[in-house]
Amino acid sequence: MLTINLTNKIALVTGASGELGSVIARTLAQCGADVVLHYCSSREKAERAAQAVRDAGRRAFVVQCDVTDFADVQRMQKFVAEQFGTVDLLVANAVIQYEWKSILEQPLEDFQSQFDSCAMQTVHLAKAFLPDMIAQNFGRIVAINTECAAMADPNIGAYTAGKRALDGIVRCLAKEVGCWGITVNQVAPGWTISERDRMNHTESAPEYEATVPLRRRGTDEEIANMTAFLLSELASFTTGAYIPVSGGRVMPAI
Repeated sequence: MLTINLTNKIALVTGASGELGSVIARTLAQCGADVVLHYCSSREKAERAAQAVRDAGRRAFVVQCDVTDFADVQRMQKFVAEQFGTVDLLVANAVIQYEWKSILEQPLEDFQSQFDSCAMQTVHLAKAFLPDMIAQNFGRIVAINTECAAMADPNIGAYTAGKRALDGIVRCLAKEVGCWGITVNQVAPGWTISERDRMNHTESAPEYEATVPLRRRGTDEEIANMTAFLLSELASFTTGAYIPVSGGRVMPAI
């Protein structure tokens, strides 16, 4: 029987105080990984997510960092290396939240924030953490993208631009570091059911679900499961991939 086994691996999840990030962190712990949980401003939420990792029997370490600031990412890498060791598995999940508007109405700074927190976050993390992965000839990177990057719907221009830039970074990076046994992939969620939806009973969205071949929204656990798979040895020959977890709403062409 196939199992996702991340035992003896150290994972770093950015944006682990968020709803999806916390589920990813917990899932990786359930697969056996020790987890470093990054947060920017919500330490209390990050600590709750860390407790879920500990409840799964794994080590958890919480660290604050502004992932749009390279010097701060370097500080985080040094701190994590001293406290935990080399990061084997890296999940770039953090993103700056903003109010979606049309391109003509969207403030220019929102375009910059999305580029910084999507594309440049991944560049910063790569520059800081890849040298140790290269030294050990092993590493796994998963960047969280979105179905929006493929759909390019109205009123999400800044988000779409940032995530499409991320896609380019990931594809180039996968080709650059593959010779060291390092894989770099993307998981692209659809509109995902989160704990907030469960609490507010907002899981159902009929108009959206009608556009999904599987006729439902995906769950945060399903996104986390795909992330864990790509970080595992089961996906050891998969790199440079953009994998939608959207119930068929996005089907990349060949």
